[in-house]
Amino acid sequence: MSVSAQNIDISVIPTYLEGQSSPDDNHYVFAYTVSIVNRGDQPAKLLTRHWIITDANGKVEEVKGPGVVGEFPHLRPGEGFEYTSGTIIQTPLGSMTGSYQMCDDEGNKFDAAIPAFTLSAGVVLH
Repeated sequence: MSVSAQNIDISVIPTYLEGQSSPDDNHYVFAYTVSIVNRGDQPAKLLTRHWIITDANGKVEEVKGPGVVGEFPHLRPGEGFEYTSGTIIQTPLGSMTGSYQMCDDEGNKFDAAIPAFTLSAGVVLH
């Protein structure tokens, strides 16, 4: 039995960092806190991250790399891991989505989707 993407629960809470942003310079800074929980019955380790960051002008930036915040969390069934990171975009509104490549203890690799979320610097959405 192996763990699969459906067994990894990922949620994200974004926060606009007004004090670090400079709207006059098209510089909008956001933090985001990610919670990852293994809902499966087998351990799984996070290997890599892949983010797709899109601003309101349609500019897309992809970020790929090993681990998250310098760590490679190994989650046993029921365990979770939380971290906070950040991004900068040129518009007050944008979005992020992506995936984590995970690996169970049997060596089976799979991608766990990160649900899309909105980056908003207090912009009113209609």
